[in-house]
Amino acid sequence: MISCTFAGHRMVFGFSQKQIESALETLLCHEDAMNCYVGGMGEFDTLSAAAVRILKKKYPTKKIRLILVLPYMQKKINAYKTYYETHYDDILIPTELNGIYYKQAITARNEWMVDHADCMIALVWREYGGAYHALQYAKKKGKQIILLKNEHTK
Repeated sequence: MISCTFAGHRMVFGFSQKQIESALETLLCHEDAMNCYVGGMGEFDTLSAAAVRILKKKYPTKKIRLILVLPYMQKKINAYKTYYETHYDDILIPTELNGIYYKQAITARNEWMVDHADCMIALVWREYGGAYHALQYAKKKGKQIILLKNEHTK
């Protein structure tokens, strides 16, 4: 089993979801199971989750799980319960995040996802923000990183 997380800016101009699908297929080629941790807070997270759903249909014999990791409880989970139950295999709010100030909880959640993943698929071109911090944290932890490119990356 391999586990993967994602890091990307909220807006991902000029980017194709196919790149995420290809990166995931590369990781999955020698595995029968994969856990994919996604934060669900921006366009890159939406594209990543969609790519995982496509792979689940493409490889029905492999155990691919899409796990939404939230930094704190959010009203939308209860308001749109059916949506979340049908689009994700599991929804987690790590207990390690209890009591963390909500503005710091997103960074702590991103670090939790890196800590629990073997690799990261990233689309990061700015040297600031949450995606950049998560990428740097993954590098510090020695995680396998697949860097994707769009019109803004060098």
